[in-house]
Amino acid sequence: MVLVSGLSMHRTVTTDDGISIAYSDFGPPQAQAVVLCHGLCASGRQFEADARYFADMGYRVLVPDLRAHGRSGAPEGFKAVDFAIPRLADDMVAMLDDAGVAAVDWVGNSLGGIVALAMIEAARDRFRTLATFGTSYRLALPAFVPQIFPLIYGLFGRGIVSGVTARVTTDDVSARTLVAEMLASFDPQAGQAVARNVRRYDLIDNALSFDKPILMIRGGRDRAVNAALGKTLRAMEGQSNFTRVDLKAAAHCANLDTPTEVRQTLVDFWRKAA
Repeated sequence: MVLVSGLSMHRTVTTDDGISIAYSDFGPPQAQAVVLCHGLCASGRQFEADARYFADMGYRVLVPDLRAHGRSGAPEGFKAVDFAIPRLADDMVAMLDDAGVAAVDWVGNSLGGIVALAMIEAARDRFRTLATFGTSYRLALPAFVPQIFPLIYGLFGRGIVSGVTARVTTDDVSARTLVAEMLASFDPQAGQAVARNVRRYDLIDNALSFDKPILMIRGGRDRAVNAALGKTLRAMEGQSNFTRVDLKAAAHCANLDTPTEVRQTLVDFWRKAA
């Protein structure tokens, strides 16, 4: 299905397990394709301003909503197996097939970066470059972490949880409104199901096996993820295809905190890879 809205087209593709995955398609259809993939609890709205910016530069930009996020559908029962990392990766391959694009410049925030790292194993030819921010290539969190989602929503309600989390996520007032809206529309059952899969993973070997350019944007105020980056950086910083750029003022959603710096960093990275 394709719906035209302003400068973008809203598309959907149905996965092999029957879930409708929504994505927006900006820019010239024959141009070099960029994917901007959001993190947990967010949606493609996180990247709408960036998508329009890059489309105006002449790129084709695909902005997905991961399953159970934004306009995409959700499996019944919110079983953890239906939100496994390889499952989310397969959804994104289905999107690329539906859009008719080959090798893309992938930009992933947090979960959007995890999904891309998983795609490397079976779909590395779908990448021209890979850029992440707010993503550790390895994570090991306690087993109780997934229970936090329904617990805090149940204790405090969507309004309070969304507002407080937005304030913690970014100092930008307009970005806080966007983050709060995305959180308010997100189902905590989906958060719990995804968290059961991503609380513990190790995708460093996938990154090490990747022979194309990799960029990590590290936000200086993204304290939780930065604390988990030790093994990732020790493994990656000796690799000739790996680049790290530190943006001191950026937090977990760097594109919302420092959009100008993030956009310029990405464009410089893509041009160097061309």
